[in-house]
Amino acid sequence: MTAEKVAIVVAGGSGMGAAAARRLAGDGFRVAVLSSSGKGEALARELGGFGVTGSNRSNEDLRRLVDGTLERWGRVDVLVNSAGHGPRAPIVELTDEQWQAGMETYFLNVARSVRLVAPVMQRQRGGSIVNISTAWVIEPSHMFPTSAVFRAGLAAYTKLFAGAYAADNVRINNVLPGWIDSLPATEERAQSVPMQRYGTSEEVAAAIAFLASGESSYITGQSLRVDGGVVRAL
Repeated sequence: MTAEKVAIVVAGGSGMGAAAARRLAGDGFRVAVLSSSGKGEALARELGGFGVTGSNRSNEDLRRLVDGTLERWGRVDVLVNSAGHGPRAPIVELTDEQWQAGMETYFLNVARSVRLVAPVMQRQRGGSIVNISTAWVIEPSHMFPTSAVFRAGLAAYTKLFAGAYAADNVRINNVLPGWIDSLPATEERAQSVPMQRYGTSEEVAAAIAFLASGESSYITGQSLRVDGGVVRAL
């Protein structure tokens, strides 16, 4: 059976990824979820969807996710790429192995899944890819060095992909969350936000849902901040 709309959420077992899966299901999407913990499979069952326990570092696991989605529903309309947390240390103390882990976590996670899904969307003549990045991609924070470096690379990748696939009506955009409630909360961080609070995973999910929808049909290659005004640079 072919569903009207189908979304894949990678690293969707908890946090912003799980909130995105719930929001998209609520918007009428059939949802497929990958997570390494097993929480993604449980969430997918709850939402009447399809789940895979595996890693976004594994091409084989991602292939099982995409193939299983196509077997069930015959199409992929939306791909959401979430991520875990990469290594953190003072900038010159990061080892080669830690930099490699950061690239796996924040950049190659997207490149792998897009490589599988883009041909499907191209054949369909439409689709939307949304990557969860970070508010500090332009103004990097010393607290998250591997995230800042490799998500800057993700921003460039997004622009390159957008130019290559826009004529096929395949779009790609990033959301840039700031301090969100899926992270441990501190009063100091909350006070650093002009809105004086942490954002919620549901607020990030709402931005993802917008970029996944037809309401954003003329938007591609862009980055949308969801950060309460923390970063205001152009």
